[in-house]
Amino acid sequence: MSIKQPAPGRRLMWRIYVAVWLVYAVFLSTADQLDKVVAGQFDAARAALTIASLLPSALLLALAWPLTGYLERRKLSRTTVLVVHALIAPVFAILSQGPFWAMFQPNKAISWYVWPLLYHCMTYLLGTGIFTLVRAGERAHRQALAMEEAQKLLIASELNALRSKLNPHFLFNTLHSIIALTRKDPGAAETALFQFSDMLRYVLDTEKSGSDRVTLDAELDFVRDYLELEALRLGSRLNVEWQLDPDAGSEQVPALSLQPLVENSIKHAFNPHSRPGTLRIETQRDEAGGRLRFAVRDDGPGVDADAIGRSAGLGLRTVEKRLVLDYGAESALRIDTAPGAGFAVAFSIPLEPTGRLA
Repeated sequence: MSIKQPAPGRRLMWRIYVAVWLVYAVFLSTADQLDKVVAGQFDAARAALTIASLLPSALLLALAWPLTGYLERRKLSRTTVLVVHALIAPVFAILSQGPFWAMFQPNKAISWYVWPLLYHCMTYLLGTGIFTLVRAGERAHRQALAMEEAQKLLIASELNALRSKLNPHFLFNTLHSIIALTRKDPGAAETALFQFSDMLRYVLDTEKSGSDRVTLDAELDFVRDYLELEALRLGSRLNVEWQLDPDAGSEQVPALSLQPLVENSIKHAFNPHSRPGTLRIETQRDEAGGRLRFAVRDDGPGVDADAIGRSAGLGLRTVEKRLVLDYGAESALRIDTAPGAGFAVAFSIPLEPTGRLA
C-alpha cells in the first residue's frame, strides 16, 4: 500500500514559499530606497519595479521542486545530483536576470553583471537545498509510516498465532482434566466446561470484532477462567492472590495482555514443580501519574535475566511489542527475576479519559 504525503502539508509548503518571497520583495524594495524612506519619501513605481524584477526568480525557482522529485526518483548518486544542480544554477541565474538586462540595457562594467549572477546562483542552490530537505523529510515520514504498518501487521500475525496457540494448549490438558472430573464430581465438570467455552468465546469474539480492546473486567474474567481450569490440574499447588483496583474495571486494555503473563508463570513456576506456589496479580489506577499499572508475580525458581532475550516464547514478546507500538516505550514490560527469586512482570498504559469514572 502506497503512502502519500497529505495534501494540506504540501499546500502549507507553497504558502510559506509565497510568503517568503513577498516578505523578501517588500524588504528589498524598501532597502533599495532606504534614504528616501528615511526622508519621508517613497517611490512606489520604483518599488513596484523592484518587486516585479523578482518575479522571474520566484517562478523559475518553483520549477526546482519537480526537478528535485525527478532526480530523487532516478535514485542518482549524491555527486551526480550536485553536478546537475551546479550546471543548472548558471542557467537559472541568466534566465532570472535576463529580463531585467533586456529591459534596461545597462552599460556597466563586467563586475556589475557578475554579482547578480552569483546572487541568483546562490538563490537557486539555497532553494533546491531546501526542497531536497523537504523531500527527505517526506521520504523519512513515509518510511516511518511503512515501518509502523509493517510492525502492526507483524504483531497482528503474532496475536493471531497467540490466539491459535491457546486452543490446542488448553484442549488436551483441560478436557483431560474435565473427563477425569466427570467421574468424581459431574457438577464441577459441567462448571468447568462452561468456563472453557467462555474462554474460547472470548478469544473468538476479540478476533471477529476487529478490535483488540476490551475492558479490564473482561480480561480479568478471562484470566480467572484460565486459572480455575489450570487449578483442575495443579490443585492445591496453585495459590492465587488478587490485588485489584475496584475503580479500574471499566478501563480499556489490549485483549490477551494479562493472560500470557499469567501463563508464563504457570508454565515455569508451577508446571515443572510439585511444591505449592503463589501467583499474585495486581492492578492499580494511578490518577496522579495518569497510568493504569499491572503486575504479575510468582515465587517460582526465577531465571537468569540474560536468558529472557534468548527465549523462544511467543506470549511475552507479543505483549511487549503490542504495548510499545500502541503506547510507546514507557509501556514496555519491566521484568524482575533472578535464579531462586521468582519472576515478576509489570507494565503500565495511559489512562483513557473516556474510561474514567465520574
